[in-house]
Amino acid sequence: MTGRLILAGTPIGDVEDASPRLRRLLVEADVVAAEDTRRLHALAGRLELKMTGRILSYHEHNESARADELLDVVENGGTVLIVTDAGMPSVSDPGYRVVTRAIERGLPVTSAPGPSAVLTALAVSGLPTDRFCFEGFPPRKPGERSRAFELLADERRTMVFFESPHRVDQTLAAMAEAFGADRPAAVCRELTKTYEEVLRGGLGELAETAAQEQLRGEISIVVSGAPQRETATTAELVAEVLSRVAGGERLKEAVAGVADAAGVHKRELYAAALAAK
Repeated sequence: MTGRLILAGTPIGDVEDASPRLRRLLVEADVVAAEDTRRLHALAGRLELKMTGRILSYHEHNESARADELLDVVENGGTVLIVTDAGMPSVSDPGYRVVTRAIERGLPVTSAPGPSAVLTALAVSGLPTDRFCFEGFPPRKPGERSRAFELLADERRTMVFFESPHRVDQTLAAMAEAFGADRPAAVCRELTKTYEEVLRGGLGELAETAAQEQLRGEISIVVSGAPQRETATTAELVAEVLSRVAGGERLKEAVAGVADAAGVHKRELYAAALAAK
């Protein structure tokens, strides 16, 4: 009889957030695959649990190679529990590759839901929660980071990022440049832990605070989506095109520039500008 592969959410700070199901699975699982086995044993100690199954390391450097080993246990009827240092496996943590491999092999995958830094930060940010996206850790190199934020400048959904305390000031400054200094945001630090702190304000203000104070601990950044642009009328767009032409710009180039900025079709705007000219 085929066993089960279970992805389980672990506390992101407060150990009391461990669910009864997580406690039971840690005791009963045939194999517990952990991102860091030392942290797993520490968690079990705080929960006063005695794990009886085999404990294996399962992290970003060995997850592809170890996936089939874990799934062989499932295929032979065993229960394999995947846990990470904090939060849900596969969400910016190991777990994705073993899930995709299990699907390829036709083996069952389920989850024991638990804490998530993404959803917790979103919930306490005070920013819109009806539509959001998770962008993980921004690129470390300044140039790549700036380009990534430029591509997200018009994203309408609330955005959630993770960031290291060593780079949070640089990241907030780059966000302020790409998204605007007044874009509402929240920096969520040490969520559910003793020194939990949520800083709210414009990105420019938050960047200054981070530059002056050394923010420590696990950090999530929540940024409001781009505001809806006011739609200009065709007459207003044509007037802008003709103004640029009067300033010496070629009609085709003026149309392309105005159309790209307004998000309208170049052909239609060109025809309207040509008729008006």
